[in-house]
Amino acid sequence: MGKPIEKPPSEFIIGAARDGEEEGDDLPLDAQVCSCHNVSKGNIVECVKTGGVRSFGEMKSSTKCGMGCGGCVPLATSIFNRALQDAGVEISNHICKDFAYSRQDLYQIAKFRKLKDFTTMMRAVGKRPDGLGCEVCRPAIGSILSSLYNENIMKPSMRQTQDTNDRYLANVQRDGTYSVVPRLPAGEITPKGLKVIGEVADRFGLYTKITGGQRIDMFGAKKQDLPQIWELLINAGFESGHAYGKALRTVKSCVGNTWCRYGVGDSVGLAVELENRYKGLRAPHKFKGGVSGCVRECAEAQGKDFGLIATPKGWNVFVGGNGGAKPRHAELLVEDVTRREAMRILDRFLIFYIQSADKLERTARWIEKYPGGLRGIKEVIVDDKLGICADLEKEMEALVGSYHCEWTNVVSSQERRKAFRQFANTDETQVVSEQVTKRAQKRPVDWPEDISPLHFSLQNIAKDAKWDWQIVCKLSELNRQIDAPTSVTVKYGEVQLAVWNIPGRGLRASQNMCPHKKAFVLADGLIGEDEHGREYVSCPLHKRNYLLESKGGTGGGGSCSDTNYSIMTFEAKADEQNDAILIYLPPTEALDAVLSTARWMLRKADGEVKFLVKDAEPSIEIAEPRVPGKMRSQLSHTAAFQPCGGGGNALEW
Repeated sequence: MGKPIEKPPSEFIIGAARDGEEEGDDLPLDAQVCSCHNVSKGNIVECVKTGGVRSFGEMKSSTKCGMGCGGCVPLATSIFNRALQDAGVEISNHICKDFAYSRQDLYQIAKFRKLKDFTTMMRAVGKRPDGLGCEVCRPAIGSILSSLYNENIMKPSMRQTQDTNDRYLANVQRDGTYSVVPRLPAGEITPKGLKVIGEVADRFGLYTKITGGQRIDMFGAKKQDLPQIWELLINAGFESGHAYGKALRTVKSCVGNTWCRYGVGDSVGLAVELENRYKGLRAPHKFKGGVSGCVRECAEAQGKDFGLIATPKGWNVFVGGNGGAKPRHAELLVEDVTRREAMRILDRFLIFYIQSADKLERTARWIEKYPGGLRGIKEVIVDDKLGICADLEKEMEALVGSYHCEWTNVVSSQERRKAFRQFANTDETQVVSEQVTKRAQKRPVDWPEDISPLHFSLQNIAKDAKWDWQIVCKLSELNRQIDAPTSVTVKYGEVQLAVWNIPGRGLRASQNMCPHKKAFVLADGLIGEDEHGREYVSCPLHKRNYLLESKGGTGGGGSCSDTNYSIMTFEAKADEQNDAILIYLPPTEALDAVLSTARWMLRKADGEVKFLVKDAEPSIEIAEPRVPGKMRSQLSHTAAFQPCGGGGNALEW
């Protein structure tokens, strides 16, 4: 077969990186980094050199880089860090402002001190023992704890460390609905199973699509329908596909020698075994596998985090491949090993990756950064240079043995099903987006191409409105915890309000709609606090952070890390004796005139403008749109609220 290639194929095309060279070093200053907001490399460098920016969060607020789809964040981070180095600023590997430790450090601390929840971690090693953390450290530590102990993430103490996808065991979509992805190991499914999926999708009006990972994805599920949808699927023998988690997604396979005349190995059987072994395994980032039955490589195993290719003598094992914004070809780890040997090596590889990778770091980047690259990793997990292979295998066995289907746990518990209601104070529901039909399926209408800045203020509610304390919900519906924030959405008139309980600090309330994309999702966002101790909610769609402080009856906080937007916040308090949540509010008709769901729901673009301006009072400030990517001539550190934790990779959660 010839001599194996010892370098990634990409190096023969674009060349190898020089020692010490960072990703993005060879890009010109006018190279576009963020296409969503037209931000160039030069914009990022300039905000460090002349703007005095020293955190990734400040850079995002200044340039808007990374505040769209998030795909540019890894490259932008590299460019930003290089700019800081060139400016003589020390680069920290701390996970965020709340912990003076890296992700790897925190993993080992949690492991050896047997810490099992975020609050205990914060008290033990956080900079502020009573701090809330942020949208970076909370999900990162939640992932670490799941990788170590694999406890049910729907437990109240665990649930509030999860971002929205994990919190509702489904991927939130741009209109606030969710996707449903049952596991189909190796893409195998019976005609009976196909029929069940079709019936479920038809009953709940879901958009269906075959994914690149050989699964069937159903889009458009309302949050309140998720338990019922999954109950039907579980009763038919399906289980969670973990498409929402930083975990194993799929192990893709060709048909191998089951059917193919060229196949030399049972790729389907091995892929099914691997997917069932690693399903539910939490990691620093998502990871995928592939198994091909011959060198024709129909399963694209060399484009996965781990891949196996059948040979006449056994299996070749490849690691470190991925697609995405920066594709990487996998590298050969071992050749012609048996099925059992391959699985043992993969056990070690995955556990070692979980232990030593940075937050939100795919296996490809981890291998590139590891001392000695793949050769160094091979010395540890194949040659057993450190003498830890037996320990790595033991840890994997413990995790595999603790597997549980998270959706089965939900549908069997009435208490957990309650968390999926749209509103805590009524069984009524609201539609939050219009739909259009394309290719015989319904989907949400498009976002407007140009969204102007949008600021909401309590001061602009009708001046003659009589404000008073209104009972909006039972206090018990908040399911308050002593060690974690909890939240509910309530319906007040035709307005959606978000209410949070923050342990030791009381209740907070705001509008539920994020003005950035007019999505009704803020109640599902993570709670954090900035460097000044001010609480904020991080929107689950694009991680814009809104302060929750309320300055008196008609004042309000609501300023945002993106100065184009702000929200209404309200005073809230608990009536323990009467089991009630009270919010200081104007009459429903006064608030409806400004914030009703029907007024702001996602609508067809051609009719949206007419709807919004019809009979409109000047209660909402709609500013002129800014020139995309335009740098502010001078940074304002007083007007802008800066997100905490650097925000480096927060968009990926």
